[in-house]
This record gives sequence, C-alpha cells and structure tokens, in this order.
Amino acid sequence: MTTRQFFGTVFALESALAAFVFAVVAVLVCLAVVRRRAGARRRPSRRLEHPRPEAFYVAVLVAVAAFLVAYTARQNHDEHHAAAQGDPVEVTVTAFQWCWRFDYPQAGKPLRVSADCRAGRQPTLVVPAGRPIRFRMVSPDVIHSLWVPDLRYKRDIFPHHVNTVTLTVDREGRWIGRCGEFCGDRHHTMDFWLKAVSPAAYDKWLAQHAGAPAGGTPA
Repeated sequence: MTTRQFFGTVFALESALAAFVFAVVAVLVCLAVVRRRAGARRRPSRRLEHPRPEAFYVAVLVAVAAFLVAYTARQNHDEHHAAAQGDPVEVTVTAFQWCWRFDYPQAGKPLRVSADCRAGRQPTLVVPAGRPIRFRMVSPDVIHSLWVPDLRYKRDIFPHHVNTVTLTVDREGRWIGRCGEFCGDRHHTMDFWLKAVSPAAYDKWLAQHAGAPAGGTPA
C-alpha cells in the first residue's frame, strides 16, 4: 500500500530522532556522573536552578516534538491526497461482532461478501491493485479496527459513525486481515482475507458475482 511507504518514511525518521535524543541524554547523564565522582570532595553548588541550560534543553525538545508533529501531519495529508486522485473504487466495510461484511455499491447489482468467521469461514475483501479504493467503514455495535499487518495498515471503526479513507494497494497478492481492537468473546476469530487482483480481473469478478447471494469467498 501507499500507506506502507509513508509509514516507513515516518517511522525511520522518528526512530533516528529518538536514537539521537537518547544518545544526547545518555552522554549528559554519563558526564554528570563522572563530574560528580571527580568532584566528590568539593562543596556542592548553592544554585538551585540553571535557567539558561534548562531553557535550552526545553527549547530543543519542543522544537523536535513540533517538527515530528508537523512532518507526520504533512505525510498523512500527502498520503490521503495521493490516494484520492483518480476515480476510486468504493467498498463499504461493516465490522460487527464478530466478523466482517463487504458491500460493493459500484457493482450495478447488490454484491455483498460476508461470513461468520467460524471454523475457517473468513470473508474475502477483493480489491483492484494499483487503483485508489475508498472505504466507508461502519460498526453497528462496538469499536473495531481494520488491520492488515503485512501491509502495515490499521484504521479504527467506531459504532454508528462512518469513517472514510482512501488508499491504494500497490501490488497483487493475498494477505490476512484482523480486527485490531478487542471487541468481545470471539475477537480472536475476527479475521478476513484481503485479495488484490489486476483491474481487469476485478472488473470480471464484479460482473460475475453482482446479484449473487452473499458469500464468504466469491473470488
């Protein structure tokens, strides 16, 4: 997914900055310990505060935090803007206790993929690779989360609220998806399959299954 690329960039930068801040703090702590041991016989300073160094440390940390917030927000904006370009495929994702339902309003006729997530009966979310996909995600009961670990994608789904997101799956393949929020007794069984196919294969799949009874894996 395009999301994976943005996530990788942001994570690499945040990890590098975190490592830098950790190294600076570790060096300062070590210097303080060494100086304290070297001057153990000296009388301690009567100064209770050091305004200038403290203000400098605070300013640096605030600047780093502000940069990370601004950079992450910019990356998030660019991600959604890039994915939203073009004519997106629309899929309505309904997360319920304890499985998934996928509706394809652009199929012309009713097309619904669903299952009960029992005994290996997981529904398959079929999407075209390389095309933007607009997901309308809803829940009739509790908070769920659409999570595809291998693609580093996770989005919360709130009850009685439509959460809309547009993304692109950049290659063909098949990946396991899960509910990423604890949602009750059978949360651990709430899995689905995400299957990305070529645009031509996707159009053919829509034509073949539009109007058919709801099933778990019409792929």
